[in-house]
Amino acid sequence: MPVPARRLPSWAWVTGLTTGAIAVVAVLAVQATDGTRPVATATTPSPSATATATPRPTAKAPTAVPDDSGTGRRIVYSLSLNRVWLIDASDSPRRTFTVWPGTVDPDPGTYTVGTRSEPVTTGSDGVRIEHIVYFAAKSGVNIAFSHAVDGSSPPPASGARTGGIRTQRDDGTALWEFATTGTTVTVVE
Repeated sequence: MPVPARRLPSWAWVTGLTTGAIAVVAVLAVQATDGTRPVATATTPSPSATATATPRPTAKAPTAVPDDSGTGRRIVYSLSLNRVWLIDASDSPRRTFTVWPGTVDPDPGTYTVGTRSEPVTTGSDGVRIEHIVYFAAKSGVNIAFSHAVDGSSPPPASGARTGGIRTQRDDGTALWEFATTGTTVTVVE
C-alpha cells in the first residue's frame, strides 16, 4: 500500500521563501560594494587597489562629532566629510576615521544596522572584502560599510551604482565590533 504524500505546513513554506529572499538580498548587497570613489585620509595614506586610483584632497580631518547627530550609542556618518564616528552610550566619541563612499549616498536621517556579513567575500569589483555592515537602501542599492581584506583603497567608480562605504582595515574591524545588529546609524550632511 503506497504511503500518502506529506504536505508541508504553510509556516514552513514562508520560512523557506523568507530564507531564500534574504540570501538573494545578501548576494546582491555584496555585489553593490564595488567601485567606490576614494578620498584621502588626513592621517596616513592608504595603498591603492589600482595605479589609477586618485584620492581627492580633503581639509584637515575634523574630530568633533557633528551637531544634530543624535544622542547615545551610535555610528555617525558625515556625507560631506566622508567621516565616521563611533559614539558610546555616554555620548563620547571612541573612534573617528575617513571613508571612501559609494556612488549612491544614503539620505540624511537615522537608520539601524540590519544585516551583517562577516565572512570574506568578493565584491563585484573583484576586491576581497569582509565585515560588511548593512544599514540602508536607496533606489534599489544596498548601503553598507566594509573594508578590503588587503587594506587597499577602492578604485574609482566606473559608472556603477554602488552603496559600499569602504574603510581602512583597522577602522573596519573596529566598526564591525561596534556595529551590532540594531545599532543606530545617523547620517548627516
